[in-house]
Amino acid sequence: MIIPDPERVVSELSGKAAVVWLAGPAGDQDFARQLGLRLTREPELAELELMYGSWDPPGARLLDAVAVLDRLASPGGDPWKRVQTHRSLAQYMLEEAYEAFDAIEADDLETLREELGDVLLQVILHARMAEELPDGSAWGIDDVAGGLVEKMVRRNPHVFADADITDIEEITANWERIKKAEKSRESILDGVALSQPALALAAKILQRAERAGLEVPLPAGDELGPALLRVVAQARAAGVDAEAELRRTTLTYATSVRSAEQKNVGPAE
Repeated sequence: MIIPDPERVVSELSGKAAVVWLAGPAGDQDFARQLGLRLTREPELAELELMYGSWDPPGARLLDAVAVLDRLASPGGDPWKRVQTHRSLAQYMLEEAYEAFDAIEADDLETLREELGDVLLQVILHARMAEELPDGSAWGIDDVAGGLVEKMVRRNPHVFADADITDIEEITANWERIKKAEKSRESILDGVALSQPALALAAKILQRAERAGLEVPLPAGDELGPALLRVVAQARAAGVDAEAELRRTTLTYATSVRSAEQKNVGPAE
């Protein structure tokens, strides 16, 4: 029962063992103060007891997701998940990420919500499997989250510390500087995801070389591989994303294929 004012509370106390007042989101401090003063003047009316409720903070359902995946991946859970390995699940991580990417490209936010859940499933499941690694090498979802928190705090001193940064370019440069100091790498290409699509991989390697100030000649020859790499380099020089352009053109071509396919389908027999 929601009690709107102190006088009504006092009237409700008559003949009742207890009255429950549900405070609003802000705590209704003025109301509580007025009620407390009234009962201070007339303590025989009732005894005031404050009970603080609770609410789910943002991210609370993540704990439910972790609990569900823990049960599925534990003895007595899902046999399929029990026999998986990081390597056997790798393809699904890529597939789910691509499906989320497709939802973003289609501006389909409802589908994106679902696909991000599938990506999250992969993250939690990999972390759960890592809990069963041999002693000394095991880690879990809290290690993943903890490492992420520490990295974000460390790489954003303009938010979490007193670094004075004025624009996006400076933020980006500071991020790269901190990242470089964190990781002891032997090459500028260390850390590049080699399994990404070939055009994107070519663009990334060209970007790293350019950022390092290296002038490495592009491969010559009429073979397809060198020719494609030169096309990617030309696209980068023009400020064009070769991967995105090829994807867009291919999808347009796919639409034409579907159209031709429909024209070639004869009447149903």
